[in-house]
Amino acid sequence: MLATVDGQAYGSLRTPGTPRAERYALGRSLRKQVPRSSLSEWSPPDDRRDVLDLLAESHEGRISWLVPVRIGRMTASPYGFLRGAAVVMAEDFARLPATGITPVICGDAHVGNIGFYGSPEQELVLDLNDFDEAHPGSWEWDLRRLVASVWVAGRQNSMSEDTCADAVTSCVASYREQLWELSAQPLLWRSFQRLDLDRLQTAASDDALRQELDRAARKARSRTSDRALPRFTEQHRGRRRIVEEPPLITRVGAAEADELAEALDGYLATLAPHWRRILGGYTIIDIAHKVVGVGSVGLRAYVVLCEGSDPEDVLFLQLKQARRSVVAPFVHGDSAWHAHQGERVVEYQQALQTVSDPLLGWATVGERQYYVRQFRNMKGSVALDAIDPRALADYAGICGQLLAKGHARTSGASMIAGYLGRSDKVDQALCAFARVYADQTERDHQRLVDAVARGAVPCEPGV
Repeated sequence: MLATVDGQAYGSLRTPGTPRAERYALGRSLRKQVPRSSLSEWSPPDDRRDVLDLLAESHEGRISWLVPVRIGRMTASPYGFLRGAAVVMAEDFARLPATGITPVICGDAHVGNIGFYGSPEQELVLDLNDFDEAHPGSWEWDLRRLVASVWVAGRQNSMSEDTCADAVTSCVASYREQLWELSAQPLLWRSFQRLDLDRLQTAASDDALRQELDRAARKARSRTSDRALPRFTEQHRGRRRIVEEPPLITRVGAAEADELAEALDGYLATLAPHWRRILGGYTIIDIAHKVVGVGSVGLRAYVVLCEGSDPEDVLFLQLKQARRSVVAPFVHGDSAWHAHQGERVVEYQQALQTVSDPLLGWATVGERQYYVRQFRNMKGSVALDAIDPRALADYAGICGQLLAKGHARTSGASMIAGYLGRSDKVDQALCAFARVYADQTERDHQRLVDAVARGAVPCEPGV
């Protein structure tokens, strides 16, 4: 938030907040300092850091033999590069015009980081679903990354530039309209807004998209711990264990397993009492290291198989290593700010999502920090290569709506709405930006591909 509006932490019910009308007016006044047309700007500065250097820095502390796997996934396509290049975008976007309004942001907002998962009531909802980089920051950074990803994904699907422009315009317009709607609502009311499957089908006007949503929902409903047993486990000497698939799934040694089990005992203390009691009824059966995603490849990530009072009563937990957000240096400089990065991920996930996994918590293993969640929690996503141009515009609009909901849940909605206004000026500005930054992403991707081709960067493709 702007210090002039909220200079104190939300720690008292006795201090009145700034009236909503004043917040709208302040947001509108920011157009003088940061004209909305300036959001269209992008040209690489002369002192822009080499993407190879940025990636090399981001690989420090990762498991070295998995770094080529990460590079392989990033070289596969410009969109694959974008997924792993949050650090590059953070460097770029921090130097661009911004209003100074800083809600909690995802930090890694792209169309692939929006998907299905199960609510505590086991209903399917669609929302932001990756928070490794979540942190207070400029709302513009999230929206810029999201629209760039829409354009890059559209090109990857061989869609025309006009189609990509329509999709980005739909995304920003939905973000703007949702901000206006939510900013006019009571704070508590907006905190309960969510997009479950029924509302999602209403929000999707394109038949092809509705069909893809149905397909993704059916698949997501099958992604539960009990359904995972035949695929991920096997019987060995009378006990169930996780099936190894080197190099992506490998069993940990006894000493490491003991460390992780001890850390999970500490994790229980981070849960609400009810869920702590529930999890206390399970016992760890096996632990394996599992490579996931693109940005996370090389960081430690584990799958833990737990069994209840019956062999068919199973639960998979996942530990993912958490490091400082790529956004943090541009907000707090060298200050650590967060004592535990796993706790940061949990706090900001719960801030941005309307409903979250009730088993979210955090743990520490030696000097490494982790967050913990359910591994199989009806997670699923829309296959972007399965939707047509109209469906892309429709889905991009839904993504913009969800990003706006997340930002509005934290702070700054009235000021952002006041700045955006009701015209399409910001829509057009960010459409122009998305196109030129998609060009930049393709150039950066080619830079990495060329480095791999000449042997300067190790790569393991297709893993």
